[in-house]
Order: sequence, then structure tokens, then C-alpha cells
Amino acid sequence: MQQETLIATKRSTQGTRASKRLRRDGRVPGIVYGKTVASPHAVHVAERDLYGVLRTDAGLNAIIEVDIDGEKVLTVAREIQRDPVRGDITHLDFIQVSLDVEIEAEVHIEYLGIPFGVLEEEGIAETIESSITISALPNAIPTSIEVDISHLHLHDTLTTADLPKIDGVEYTVSDDHPLLTVVVPAAEIVEEVVLEGEEGEEGVEAIEGEEGEEGAEAVSSDDEG
Repeated sequence: MQQETLIATKRSTQGTRASKRLRRDGRVPGIVYGKTVASPHAVHVAERDLYGVLRTDAGLNAIIEVDIDGEKVLTVAREIQRDPVRGDITHLDFIQVSLDVEIEAEVHIEYLGIPFGVLEEEGIAETIESSITISALPNAIPTSIEVDISHLHLHDTLTTADLPKIDGVEYTVSDDHPLLTVVVPAAEIVEEVVLEGEEGEEGVEAIEGEEGEEGAEAVSSDDEG
């Protein structure tokens, strides 16, 4: 995986007001820390450069060499905070990594094909998980994990065990963890329930009608007597 470089500047002041000023100036505040970093560094980076690094094929798992006034630290971006309305990054942590020590990462799952249960059995594919957590060396983290779902029939479920085996990559969730399933559309289930209810009502009406007629006959017989 290609390493990206990001120039960072130490923050002279901290706090909410200082962070707001930085963001107005097109800077994003952050923290750099790790085992060999003497103490956490409060820094800020150019928003434009940060987005350029995080929009490579590696995405949020990009290996970033943060240059803090000449001190270079190999990191990955984590604990990313965003503006709830605009979605802009407002703060993040740069966690130091070593190329020979495994780390955990969230990787996107790319589902390939259209399930048989959708094409031929009128089902729909329901995605339960769009990504999965793995453990791997920083340079071995895949940009995405591809899995074919065209063989899935109605009521079939794809689990972690169905994902491809990748050298140097370990899935951290259980093998039976569901990822995607092919189900009956909700509208059809509702329609079936409604139809069953209508049939039940008709049955009740028929029984009530019969009972009513029998009662009427009984009354007539009494009157004649």
C-alpha cells in the first residue's frame, strides 16, 4: 500500500474557540500519538491535503507519514469526527503504526453479481453489513473485499465464513456473522397477512350467519308451538 505524506503544524493554543478559528482558516485540528511518540502532539493540517490523502484507493486505511515540523511519524487516521450537518471532518487522531505490527481496520465489502433469489424467485437482497473489521499488517490491508453473491437463493444468508481467504488478513468477527440475506419483499408479507385476515373474517361471518339462521328457525318453531 502506498504511503502518503501530510505536513502538520503543532497547535500553539487548544480549546473549542481555537479549533473553530483553525477550521475557518481551512485547517483541521488533530492529535498524533503512539508508543515511540514522547507525548501526544496537538497539530493541525490543511483540510485540502487531508481530504486528498483520505480519498486515495486506501481510503480511511491509508498509511500516512505525518511530518510535524520535521519530525516524521508513520500513522493511520482514526477517531474521525464530522460535522453532523455538512459532514466535514472537524477533528481526528493520527495513531502511530509499525509496518511489522498488525492493526485492526474497517474494510468495505463489495458484493458482486445479482442473487438467483432476486432474478428468479422475486426476492430482494438485504445488506446487513457493508464493511467488516479485519486484522492485518498496515501494508496488507485490502482496499476492499470482493465476494460473489449470484448463487444465493431466497432465504439464503451470506456470512463471514463465505468471504474469500486473503493471505495475511484475519476477519475479527465470528464465521456465522450475517452480512447479506435474500428475503421476501415486505409488501408481499403484508399482503399475505391482509389476505389471511380477510379469509378469517369471511369464515366468521359465515358461521355467524349460520348460527343466526338456526336461531331464527328455532324461534319460528317455538312460535308455531
